[in-house]
Amino acid sequence: MDPPRFPPEFFQREDDSNDAEFYTMPRLVVHIDDGAILAVGRLFQQLIPENAEVLDLMSSWRTHWPDAHPRQRIVGLGMNVTEMADNPQLNEYLLKDINTDSSLPFDDESFDAVVITVSVQYLTRPVDVFAEVSRILRPGGVFIVTFSNRCFPTKAVRVWRSTNDEDHIELVGQYMLHAGGFNGVRGGLANPDMAPPGDPLFAVYAYKEMGGQSEGE
Repeated sequence: MDPPRFPPEFFQREDDSNDAEFYTMPRLVVHIDDGAILAVGRLFQQLIPENAEVLDLMSSWRTHWPDAHPRQRIVGLGMNVTEMADNPQLNEYLLKDINTDSSLPFDDESFDAVVITVSVQYLTRPVDVFAEVSRILRPGGVFIVTFSNRCFPTKAVRVWRSTNDEDHIELVGQYMLHAGGFNGVRGGLANPDMAPPGDPLFAVYAYKEMGGQSEGE
């Protein structure tokens, strides 16, 4: 039996105005400290194979891809053209508000990996977006979601603001399970050697099913 959907009030925000207005002004800054950024890069190198095609979903000014890790291409999809145009690791980018339209403008099985870096807390329809991620991933491809304890509170959804770091790990894992198509959901603190006192970096990741049943079925 499929698990029940999250109630709509979970995804209400203090500022429910059009996101395009909020993201009009470029923010040419990183949103986590150097230790957390290094942890993101380590995860990418450990979990994403060399010469992969990668989608940086909810992309912005930096992707935090490790320079020593070869990739075929990185595509950014985000809300601010200026930020993405200044991102040296993107091969191409697209502008789209996935809170307004959760469909992703890519063919089935287009990418070896999809990453969301320190932005998942802003998704108002995360299960729909995660289902789209499953669709565009190639079988065996990896989906990596990282986040810290920082956010723009007026744009973070209610369920995120009302829960703690450990709850956030469970919540993102539940998004993946509700979306379907993922195996082996795992999560935890990704930089225990650096946090505290630096920014904690949490990660939840899973792999697209190879065509059989999900683990646990």
